[in-house]
Amino acid sequence: MELPLFPLNTVLCPGIALPLHVFEDRYRALVRHCLATASPFGVVLIREGREVGKGAISFTGTGTIAEIRDADRHDDGRFDLLVVGTRRFGIRHVLDGRKPYLVADVEILDETVDDPAIAQELATRATRHFVTYLELLRPRSGETSEEIDVRIEVETEDDDEDEDGDEEAASEDVEEAPTGELANPPDERPRRRRVLIPDDPTVLSHLLTGILQIELPRRQALLELASTEDRLRALLALIDREILLLRRRLRAFTPDSRVAGPRRS
Repeated sequence: MELPLFPLNTVLCPGIALPLHVFEDRYRALVRHCLATASPFGVVLIREGREVGKGAISFTGTGTIAEIRDADRHDDGRFDLLVVGTRRFGIRHVLDGRKPYLVADVEILDETVDDPAIAQELATRATRHFVTYLELLRPRSGETSEEIDVRIEVETEDDDEDEDGDEEAASEDVEEAPTGELANPPDERPRRRRVLIPDDPTVLSHLLTGILQIELPRRQALLELASTEDRLRALLALIDREILLLRRRLRAFTPDSRVAGPRRS
C-alpha cells in the first residue's frame, strides 16, 4: 500500500497519542490530503537530518501508522493535530517525486505471538515491574521532577457500584465530569471511570514501549522486534535497569527538548 510519510524526531508506538503542530507547506499538504481522503499517514524516526527545512534526511525503515483523531486548522493554514498510532509498517521503497511530501510503498507488519501462555506470563510480570518503576519515578523529599506527559488510547468502563466491593487489580479510577455550563448538576455525582490496563500482551507491549522513558534508539529497537514475547522480554530488562538506577538515584530523567510538548513540523 502507498502511505504518506511524516519523518519526526520521535518514535510513535501503537496505542500512543501524539500532538503535532504542522506549519511546513509540504506537511500542510500531507494533512490536507489525509483529511480530505480520511486516510492515515506514517510516522518514522529520523536517523540523520532535521524534520524541517530542505536538507537531506535519513529515517528508519519501520514506522507506525498514525490516524488523525482531531484536527484544528488555523487561519494561516497551520494545523494542530492529535494522532494515534495504530499498526506497524515496513517500508518497501520510497516513491520519487509524486507529491510535495514523501510517499512510500509499505507493508503492514504482523504482530506475532509464538506462545500465548508465555506471552501472558511475561505481560503480567512486565505490568508488575512497570508499577514499581512508576512508583520510583515519584520525587522524594527535596527532589524535583518534571511531569511525564504521555497520552494513550485505552478502553474505559463505567465504575458502577460493585456488589462485592472488589476493585480491578490493574485499573485506575478517574472522575469524568459532565460537560456543559453546569459541571455538577444537583443530585448528580460525577461518573467514575476505570482505565483498563490491556490484557492483550501485544497491546501492552506497545503501550509500555511508548511510555517507558528510554532513549529513542532503544524505543525504535523495541518497536521493530518481530514477536510480542521478544518485546516483553526486552522491556523487562529495560524496566529492571531503570528500577536499579532509580533506586540508587544514579540519574534523573531529563526530557529531550526536541520532543517535549507538541511536535512542530
